[in-house]
Amino acid sequence: MLDVNPAQEVWKVPKIQRVSIADQDPTWTVIGPDLLPIGPIEDYLEFLRQTGSSPNTVRAYATGLGKWWRFLDLRDRQWDAIRFEDLTGFLGWLRTGLPPDMSVIGTDRPEQLSDATVALRLQSVRSFYVFHQWRGLQILPALSSSSQFGPPYKSFLHHTHRNGSNQRATVRVRQRRKAAPTLTPTQIALIKDTCATFDSRVRAWEGVLRDRLFFNLLEETGLRIGEALSLQHRDWHSGGGENPYLEVVPRPHPHGARVKGGNYRKLYISDDLDQLYAEHLWQLCDLGMDLVTPRMDEAYVFVNLHGSNRFGPIRPETIYKLVARISRANVSKLPQGWSPHWFRHTHATALLLTGSPIHVVSRRLGHRDVQTTLNTYAWVTEDEELKALADWKTLTRKWRAVHETS
Repeated sequence: MLDVNPAQEVWKVPKIQRVSIADQDPTWTVIGPDLLPIGPIEDYLEFLRQTGSSPNTVRAYATGLGKWWRFLDLRDRQWDAIRFEDLTGFLGWLRTGLPPDMSVIGTDRPEQLSDATVALRLQSVRSFYVFHQWRGLQILPALSSSSQFGPPYKSFLHHTHRNGSNQRATVRVRQRRKAAPTLTPTQIALIKDTCATFDSRVRAWEGVLRDRLFFNLLEETGLRIGEALSLQHRDWHSGGGENPYLEVVPRPHPHGARVKGGNYRKLYISDDLDQLYAEHLWQLCDLGMDLVTPRMDEAYVFVNLHGSNRFGPIRPETIYKLVARISRANVSKLPQGWSPHWFRHTHATALLLTGSPIHVVSRRLGHRDVQTTLNTYAWVTEDEELKALADWKTLTRKWRAVHETS
């Protein structure tokens, strides 16, 4: 008989299994003791897949439900016969890392989860039971309660809702919102220059222009990494005397990159970004991509430049490896743990600090609801230090001046 530490035993959950199917995005399921998918969980995860949820969402919800199943096993409770105290017990279990009805003596405590992670795990359980209620499950605990109070923002058709009150979770995690992480203009310039710089003596780019274009694109548009990697050449409409613009088009990607929410949108861009794209396109043609690619307009903007899969779309993992290389090269000059998503936060912050209307920023970011924008960037203030992040026009003027005089 094995001597198991109860504080470690608590985290033994049903196995979260990755599932790969040819020509489809990877997905996840939850495997039970019989090595088969757990039926009620799999029904819900399939609902998420069919309704267009991202693989990351499926994985996160599968993880939460796997922990919920483990918790129910510890309580000897059937999934369709839960009580209200099970929901509150699960919340406490996630926060403390201890099985039900157990306390710690001394200072050696199990690792605890962040409030954000606990909230996500709890949301996966709530959504799981809402789904099964739609299917006819009669469950005793109330998952939501009506409240006349709510956020100040109301949607245009809010008054048409059947129930004018706001539905709030009966068991929820109160989180202290943190400021979204941002980069300074100096840090952004350093990241781009690490990728490639323009040599005025030979009037050519040194380094990997593709990588610089990627970060320039994130800086100016606030695109998510999946949206940037999903761009094809037919989505990029160069100026030709008019404003250049991009189309963000939901479509399957060979490596799972995707447009979050599946929503199309149109983004106007600057002449400088358009010119950088033209330089990148010419480099691809110099490498012979147009000769080996049947339909260049349907090829991806960001592709491999070397290797066996040359000119194939790059993977998200490639971008994160690039971030790691840039971080190692500038270990004392860049914030630890920065990611491409920080460009999105910086872009939104800059727009808000320059007085752009919140609904315009929301549309540019591709948020379904302006309340999401308000919640994420409520921390933006008139602080003079933060205003430095919004100095895009001056930065652009300096950048143009350097290259126009070279």
